[in-house]
Amino acid sequence: MTLPNGWEMVVGLEVHSELKTATKMFCGCANSFGSEPNTNVCPVCLGLPGSLPVLNQMAVELAMAIGVALHCTIAPSTFHRKNYFYPDMPKDFQISQYDLPINSRGYLDLPDGTQVSVERAHLEEDTGKSTHLGGSGRIHGADHSLVDYNRSGVPLVEIVSGPDIRSSAQARAYASELRGILIATGASDGRMEEGSMRIDANVSVRKAGAPFGTRCEIKNLNSLRSLQRAIDYEALRQTEVLDEGGTIRQETRHWDENRGETSTMRTKEEAEDYRYFREPDLVELDPDQAWQDRVRAALPPMPAARRARLEGLVSDLSDAQRDAIGTVVELDLDHFVIAASEAKADVSVALARSANEIAAGIEHVDKLSVENFVTTVAMEQKGELSATQAKKVLGVLLESGGDPGAIAKSLGFEQLGEGALGELVATCIEENPSEWARYREGDEKLSQFFIGLIMKLTKGQANGKAVIAELQRRK
Repeated sequence: MTLPNGWEMVVGLEVHSELKTATKMFCGCANSFGSEPNTNVCPVCLGLPGSLPVLNQMAVELAMAIGVALHCTIAPSTFHRKNYFYPDMPKDFQISQYDLPINSRGYLDLPDGTQVSVERAHLEEDTGKSTHLGGSGRIHGADHSLVDYNRSGVPLVEIVSGPDIRSSAQARAYASELRGILIATGASDGRMEEGSMRIDANVSVRKAGAPFGTRCEIKNLNSLRSLQRAIDYEALRQTEVLDEGGTIRQETRHWDENRGETSTMRTKEEAEDYRYFREPDLVELDPDQAWQDRVRAALPPMPAARRARLEGLVSDLSDAQRDAIGTVVELDLDHFVIAASEAKADVSVALARSANEIAAGIEHVDKLSVENFVTTVAMEQKGELSATQAKKVLGVLLESGGDPGAIAKSLGFEQLGEGALGELVATCIEENPSEWARYREGDEKLSQFFIGLIMKLTKGQANGKAVIAELQRRK
């Protein structure tokens, strides 16, 4: 979206990612989504008097993995108490990192070549979850509220970008790329619908080249679509206020997905409002170089490197193929395309089938072996299956598995012999002399006309490539 009257949006994102540890950040309670409310709790995560936190080693390793993937500096860090008074944090403070985070000064490269700085990626614990019943579902106007402390104390990494984003589309691209990195590192499952990854957007507007304006923070956006819509709405709201001579108040705002608008939650807190002070029960965290090196060595290729590898397999890469590669990497299907390449099958076909047919049946992908996929692509490449037939064979393989050749035979996809195909082409030429004459004179579009006739006569059993070869032979 382009803002009116020369305004420019300035956006920075705070992404909260729950870490895939077996237990919580400072205690031995299970880190498990979907358990019965208030069953994964203990004196530590409930903040009962006398309880002491013990730092989760795996959480530290996953935080370092995120830092490495985001090109951050990993440094000695400390924990602080961030004080606030909400019922979802029973001890009335959150253990977080403040002035000395474990990861700082990194960056993230977007697929379009844009680079967004990462100011910090620090460790902290999650809060509980409040559910407001009655009214709008928010605390104001609710009949009563329920609190589930199962999430309280779950390990989090908060990743704070610089104010480098200039459009909602770029914000979405950043969040999507970051989600892919979090999944690739093994740090998170990236399930925004379950709250594993949540986004706060800091939005302000300014005239191009002017100092930054007053920002408003939109809290807890749980889908990429909501992120983009909320940023667009908020930036436009601010420009309208300023164009009318008003001022923007720094505040925290709520996004209403149904109404498509933001509204005031509370006046924005500053650091002094949280009364940060060092957590007295935790020592400084100082991972030595050997530990950092082990984490670095264990990391798999990140999405950008995987996209680059696939792009290197396709000559004269089109925009559609670049988009397909993005889909394949996002869905973790690149091994299908790489296997096809190693088997000397048509990479373009393998890419198209992966980004479309496999992606459409992604919930059944475990039933499709790499070998059967490569065989199907090879059958299409050799002309033993048409593109339509290959798609149907893949559909059956995704649904129930099996052998591609046997499935093709059971569906009646047996290739026409050269003699039979030649006779059909000759008949079509004889019955359509004017179209044939134009085709011979160079009107290549008429090849599709003849393919359509043959497909109709064979009830879709003919192979389009074989038909074109026969037409060319007779030309």
